Amino acid sequence: MSTEQPHFLYIADPMCSWCYGFAPVVEALAGHFGERLPVRIMVGGLRAGNTRPMRQEDKDYIANAWTKVGAATGRSFDQAFFEREGFIYDTEPACRAVVTARSLAPDKALAFKGRISQAFYGANRDMTATDEIVKVAVEAGFDGPVFRAAFEQPEISNETFRDFLTAKQMGVEGFPCLVAGSDAKGYSMVTHGYRPLDGMIPALEGWLTQQSGATA
Repeated sequence: MSTEQPHFLYIADPMCSWCYGFAPVVEALAGHFGERLPVRIMVGGLRAGNTRPMRQEDKDYIANAWTKVGAATGRSFDQAFFEREGFIYDTEPACRAVVTARSLAPDKALAFKGRISQAFYGANRDMTATDEIVKVAVEAGFDGPVFRAAFEQPEISNETFRDFLTAKQMGVEGFPCLVAGSDAKGYSMVTHGYRPLDGMIPALEGWLTQQSGATA
């Protein structure tokens, strides 16, 4: 994808519950606009590098967040997650998995991010474990050994952390964050935080028409 053409830049973390809630919205936008506004995904690193096992207060905080996300978006969560003991909520492997998918098949990156989120939130699968991540990749149509080899490459790890750094430099402090524009002309905020689909498509159609008129 050329970063000179108008596109969506979607900054998210596959282990962010609000991003999980927002997934149907961004997928609907991607389906509607197609190549007119393709989606370029950047990972944010919500809890990347975390090394502390979850405590009860952490579980309580997450349970409260899931309740809010479920009420706002209608998405379901597998509550068996809270039976885990000693789980380390490190989002770096899941983010790196999305970057791996982006490097191997850019057109699959958004859908793959959705698969990782669904596996974690909807099916209580461990998206910090390489073997389980590779299983999800195979389910998404990737070659398992090829995906694993790329996932474990230092270059992919470095690219993942460049995403984290770029998001911080852009001032993104929460996820999801969706902007539209281009590297050449700058970006306009679509939403910083969850937003339902209602009204977004007509507004973006109007914005895209203005962009087309400006370049005519």
